[in-house]
Amino acid sequence: MAKIQALFKDTAIYGLSSIVGRFLNYLLVPLYTAKISAASGGYGIITNMYAYVALILVLLTFGMETTYFRFANKTHEDPMRVYSTTLLSVGTVSLTFALLVLAFLSPVSRLMGYADHPSYVGVMAVTVAIDAFLCIPFAYLRQQKKAIKFAALKLLNIIVSIVLNVLYFAVLNGKDVGYAFYINLVCSSLLMVCLLKELTGFCWILDRDVLKRMLAYAWPILILGIAGILNQTADKMLFPYIYEGSDMNEQLGIYGAASKIAMIMAMITQAFRYAYEPIVFAGVKDKDQHQMYAKAMKFFLIFTLLAYLIVMAYIDVLKYIIGSDYWSGLRVVPIVMAAEIMMGVYFNLSFWYKVTDRTIWGAVFSGIGCTVLLVVNVVFVPRFGYIACAWGGFAGYGVAMVVSYLVGQKYYPIAYPLRQMALYVLMTVILLVMMNYAASHYHLGVVRQLVFNTLCVSFFVSYLLHNDLPLSSLPFVGKYFRKQ
Repeated sequence: MAKIQALFKDTAIYGLSSIVGRFLNYLLVPLYTAKISAASGGYGIITNMYAYVALILVLLTFGMETTYFRFANKTHEDPMRVYSTTLLSVGTVSLTFALLVLAFLSPVSRLMGYADHPSYVGVMAVTVAIDAFLCIPFAYLRQQKKAIKFAALKLLNIIVSIVLNVLYFAVLNGKDVGYAFYINLVCSSLLMVCLLKELTGFCWILDRDVLKRMLAYAWPILILGIAGILNQTADKMLFPYIYEGSDMNEQLGIYGAASKIAMIMAMITQAFRYAYEPIVFAGVKDKDQHQMYAKAMKFFLIFTLLAYLIVMAYIDVLKYIIGSDYWSGLRVVPIVMAAEIMMGVYFNLSFWYKVTDRTIWGAVFSGIGCTVLLVVNVVFVPRFGYIACAWGGFAGYGVAMVVSYLVGQKYYPIAYPLRQMALYVLMTVILLVMMNYAASHYHLGVVRQLVFNTLCVSFFVSYLLHNDLPLSSLPFVGKYFRKQ
């Protein structure tokens, strides 16, 4: 129970920074969608470019973030030697990438469809190289349980980004989407300065023997990461090549903007991962570890389902995050959110092959899911447009999740509370049906509909607090209720 409480505490810190940070970052979405019309296709460019950035970030870190946690917690390894080796290897790869892109900027820009704007590609190449390198000192902060500094720096980065974006797009009334990329470069450079303490004060050594063993562990994680990130971004990268309409950038922008509303699931998954990963690897030999996996999975599913309910209950309010000419894409929100839940469950299932050093299985599962996603996109996007992108992600994550569970129960069986988890899923479905039925048949109006939806969400929360999470067990607030 102590580990679960520690998990809640760290998740609260990471989650607060992640949720607050993402919320602040959401301020850029109404800013961009207000200043950049859907018809102009500008937001489509931003959506497409950041999809490439996400994939490149995985390639440049090549699984070394997770590998660092694994090796830094091995009893026979020198943690600082592992850290130094990780920094040098990721730094070398990132620097090489940036230099190659700058050296061949024109052909690379043409290949990506930005022949008229090669500066977009060049600036983002340098930015993503810096971000990839900084993933390692941020991992070091997590491994050292310095959650406060981690969260503070993440928030600082976002706040500076928002201020600069507001200054250009709102105050100066700028229209060039390229400035969004220039601002990212400034923010990443600032983070580098803020992390100087984590980059100094030790001997920088590239231990070839350690690196060799780390790479052997990391390469399946790299494949896993590539497949995983393609599950999230392949549709946005492929869309310009497979969509047959002349309004490609407009449609991609609408899909990208609407999907932002669904990203609360990504926030929760990311916050959970930041707290969960170091705890898992640090306690890999503990006797109660299997029980912790099962409880963590249950509570992860519960809170993501609650988030799903909240977003769907207040979608009539949340839609104002994006400009009104992007509202036609709101139909993808429930699909994308459901896909994100399955992605989170899949992430929780992934620890059996990480702690047993069978990371090749992760590559297999993600590869299968990615293949499903690509097939759905290639076959259905030309006919149905971006709605097929959303269903492609749903299908890909669903298949990967199911296959991972089935194989994992064979090699590393964990007694997940499936019956209790299924009850929460069923409750969520029933409450969603009730909210949709009331909206479509009774036409309550916005205010009364929101009140009814709030009652549905409150029922879910009441059941949770009564059956699985009494207030006395919570960190911080639990002290008060235990006194009563």
